Amino acid sequence: MSPSIGVPSVHELVKENITEVPDRYIHSTSNIDYDQYHQSDNSTADYKIPVIDVESLLFGDSVLADSELEKLDSACQHWGFFQVVNHGISSLLIEKLKSEIHSLFQLPPEDKKKIWQEPGDMEGFGQHFVVSDDQKLDWSDVFYIKALPTNLRNPQLFARMPLVLREALEVYSLRLKNLTMALLGKMAKALKMDSNEMEELFNDCSQNIKMNYYPPCPKPQQVIGISPHSDAGALTIVLQLNETEGLQIRKDGKWLPVKPIPGALIVNIGDMIEVTQ
Repeated sequence: MSPSIGVPSVHELVKENITEVPDRYIHSTSNIDYDQYHQSDNSTADYKIPVIDVESLLFGDSVLADSELEKLDSACQHWGFFQVVNHGISSLLIEKLKSEIHSLFQLPPEDKKKIWQEPGDMEGFGQHFVVSDDQKLDWSDVFYIKALPTNLRNPQLFARMPLVLREALEVYSLRLKNLTMALLGKMAKALKMDSNEMEELFNDCSQNIKMNYYPPCPKPQQVIGISPHSDAGALTIVLQLNETEGLQIRKDGKWLPVKPIPGALIVNIGDMIEVTQ
């Protein structure tokens, strides 16, 4: 990802009790059709994002494992998204991480400045892909770090992060890598690939963690949390801090809300996997 120019914090803006959205955050209807993101329940009721039971996929008997593998294969081919349950990452770790992420975005401005993006860098607080001062902005704050491999980390940034968050991320990033490689191995099997070939392709790839915060908006119909996009990497694994149906995916010309399952993670097939296929 290319560096961005600095932008103000949306969270700090909201704390001023604004009643109107600043012009720079308003996406005109010529660029964004608000109605397409808020289709009626009747138009999307038949769409249910696949759910994969990782424990059954990896450790179930042959019948159960094969059934989950077929579901995984179908999810990858027809959806590009699925949720995973029984994924092996402890609920205690996840709840701890959620709490620390929430606390991170509640830090006072003077503490946030210590871990703000440096000029020409992507890591820290800020937004991405902002290249001009008149560019429309997303209604969100972002904190972004490179987590793995450790030699790619920004040691100064890591050292300035809250200690408990840093410790939770250390463990979580390793658990995510294990889960990612397990899923990629099963995808290889579904694609009739050698699992070792898939591991060679992705085992040493970088793992980046992006935390998004969407403050309340006085006129939400005028803004976009994150502009429509595809993810460039292999897999994106999404952990939602609550059960709000904010994430949407596009299928068959419709924007579908993702209904989070408590304890589940959401997996997005990235562009690199599509190229591999």
